[in-house]
Amino acid sequence: MLLSVDWDAYSGCVEHVFDAPIWGTRDRAEDRLDAWVARTRNRDPHAQDWTPLAGDFPLHGDWVALQQYAGLPAALSWTHADAYAWVAGHAGQDVVNVDSHHDLVSYSGDPARVRPGNWAGLALARGLIRTYTVRYPAWHAHVRVAEGYDLERTRDELRAHLPTDLLDRVRLERTDALPPARDVTGVLLVQSPAWTNPAHDDAFRTVAAALRAHAVQPSYVRPWPAP
Repeated sequence: MLLSVDWDAYSGCVEHVFDAPIWGTRDRAEDRLDAWVARTRNRDPHAQDWTPLAGDFPLHGDWVALQQYAGLPAALSWTHADAYAWVAGHAGQDVVNVDSHHDLVSYSGDPARVRPGNWAGLALARGLIRTYTVRYPAWHAHVRVAEGYDLERTRDELRAHLPTDLLDRVRLERTDALPPARDVTGVLLVQSPAWTNPAHDDAFRTVAAALRAHAVQPSYVRPWPAP
């Protein structure tokens, strides 16, 4: 199987954080840095780094466990849109996507254009993926707005957008468990900077370095802005 890991499965939020990107973001350039600066300064106008974000935007789960995939073919990108070409290069496999979003449907814009929110749905429809499993992180059980909070609700929403024959090839799960390395043929790491706390970028790069991931597109470097 192919394993896709979106960093927003680890770099997330807690309940009742109403400026969290999990409520929605347009994923523009300003959403990847400037919006995080604004969130930080809203919590502490005198902030000198990303520390004020820690309570509302923690690093969840055992991200160090991703290093078990060292030695497997690995790639990284800042955007999940690159996953479409990645699966096309390994067509016909099962895909497990560890993610805070299903990436099956984009609800605005041209539905035929590959984007971070629809790459998996397009790949399924075009026969590039055999079966597709979304593995939402366990912390979604405590954040009611999260897709993984209520799997039946999310599946019902998908029924309005995906034909039955495609939806039958989709599984929705909520767990922090990772597939055994022996079952994985390749790994894609995705930073998703519009959704992930810049304070966690070093941890993301630590995983990428351990896997010796090839950069399809380099990850964003987001230092605290100079005075």
